[in-house]
Amino acid sequence: MTEPFVLAVPSKGRLQENADAFFARAGLALAKPRGARDYRGTISGLDNVEIAYLSASEIAANLARGGVHLGITGEDLIRENITDADRKVALIESLGFGSANVVVAVPQAWIDVRTMADLDDVTTAFRARHNRRMRVATKYINLTRTFFAGHGIVDYRIVESAGATEGAPAVGTAELIVDITTTGATLSANGLKVLDDGVILRSQANLVASRDADWSASARETARIILDHIASRARANAYKEVRTRFTGCDAALLEEARTKFGVVSPFGGPTSSGMVTLHCPPTQLYALASFLRDHGADTVSVASLDYVMDRANPLFAKLEAFLAS
Repeated sequence: MTEPFVLAVPSKGRLQENADAFFARAGLALAKPRGARDYRGTISGLDNVEIAYLSASEIAANLARGGVHLGITGEDLIRENITDADRKVALIESLGFGSANVVVAVPQAWIDVRTMADLDDVTTAFRARHNRRMRVATKYINLTRTFFAGHGIVDYRIVESAGATEGAPAVGTAELIVDITTTGATLSANGLKVLDDGVILRSQANLVASRDADWSASARETARIILDHIASRARANAYKEVRTRFTGCDAALLEEARTKFGVVSPFGGPTSSGMVTLHCPPTQLYALASFLRDHGADTVSVASLDYVMDRANPLFAKLEAFLAS
């Protein structure tokens, strides 16, 4: 019996909602046949796919050891929890949700501390004055160590934080923090500020592939189908379809439109009747329509695209290159 292809998605909250919506837009409807409380699911039309609903941190761990083929989780968890991450996993596609930054934040009262270089000076002086290292509260231990080392900062020690990290300086358990933030509002409410060069990682949810999963021929074909759906939806999002017909439309005019407005002509040049179909970036629609009318078109129609399926599959090519490296 063929082993199932395992796709891991977040098990709750906004991340699960966004992941479900992302796959639905790509024509891949996730379902829980045994009920909403079940932690296993399916994809309609792909009988050999098993959806594993896990926490974001569990997804990162399973990707590291090959327990799932593909998973959706934050880049912050990948970089923090997987040693030599770029060898063990591949970030196939950024998904545009779950965005947050891992940052170094210090008390707002430290008015002379604005950069990591300033922090280096402060930590050195703190140790000389107090005979102990400055404390950094964080759950991002590996990211913190790597980032601080890159800035030559050594006079600190990490206080591991399980939650409410932003409150550590106020209660006296640490002098500064490394934490994740979206708007910075929570940090500000706790009297903290992000250093000017203190953004360690700009993270968001990613579709991630595991090197150590069982990549049989069947698994690769399933991945190709899933990634083809996702890539075709991404292409559709990048363009609107523009149609027009006029006898003055020729190859030279299309080349000018391509150069000026970034259009592509997926079905070649105009037909003998002058009919042409173009794909145009949404921001250039009005300019393109004006250009075509100025050159003789009476009517230009614009339509949204659901999917654009090319022969090339860049996401699957990226996976194949990663597995072969």
